[in-house]
Amino acid sequence: MAIVVEATYQDGVLKPNEPLPLKEREKVRITVEPETNWSPRTKGIIPCSDADLIEEVALDKALEYEQ
Repeated sequence: MAIVVEATYQDGVLKPNEPLPLKEREKVRITVEPETNWSPRTKGIIPCSDADLIEEVALDKALEYEQ
């Protein structure tokens, strides 16, 4: 069973953002794919056809969401 999880690399360790459905000490194979730009993945969420406006809003540091 393959699963895709998001993780953060911190202090030399990959830390999953959510708990994983794995048994303690279960061996897994990991493929690391750095996240580069999330805007293509979110295309179409905002009902707007002005791509320049969407990109401007998406990249505006003043509008960043902090968890």
